[in-house]
Amino acid sequence: MTGGLEGPPPEERPTPAGKRNELGIRIDPAVEAARPTRRTVISALVEHEPGVLSDVSGLFSRRQFNIESLTVGPTENDDQARITLVVEESDPGIEQIKKQLRKLIPVIAVRELEPDAMRRELALVKVNATRPDRVAAVADMFGGKTVDASPDTATVEITGARQKIDAAIEAFSQFGIREISRTGTTALARGTDDTATVEAQHTEQPTQHTVPADDD
Repeated sequence: MTGGLEGPPPEERPTPAGKRNELGIRIDPAVEAARPTRRTVISALVEHEPGVLSDVSGLFSRRQFNIESLTVGPTENDDQARITLVVEESDPGIEQIKKQLRKLIPVIAVRELEPDAMRRELALVKVNATRPDRVAAVADMFGGKTVDASPDTATVEITGARQKIDAAIEAFSQFGIREISRTGTTALARGTDDTATVEAQHTEQPTQHTVPADDD
């Protein structure tokens, strides 16, 4: 018997799961995989042409990103449109969203907006109106206005940040909500800070008008 440490031979020794980080600390794979998520707004300036929204939505569908809302509309330039995306992903996921969007031919510029960006949403809330005076009082509380009324229902228009819309809907629930329609968030950067401009355009683009491959 040769000298050495007591215990099982190397091939029978248990091997800890996981890998080590740059500090040499072993990482639990389950902990590493559970990255925290955050909600953020991404603004994309795109060419105003058929198929752009299909390309963008197809990208998100294939990559299974968690989209909370998506709005699109014209800009001050008739040849361009602005897509505003609200997503909830981990930081690596958000970076992938921006990277993959920039690879689409019709996309001119992509930017993640700062938390203080101007964010607005519109909601139409149709409620039972057996007490129209109380419905009107709640609408006034949230700066809303009644856009339609009948003996049985009232439809109120509310605009503002997502939190305000959520609070208004909760308040209107006391009357019995019949229907809700929400636009999703649209947003612009504050002050002279450009939201997403041609100057921020990416320089490398694929040669075909297709959704990019799933490369990291």
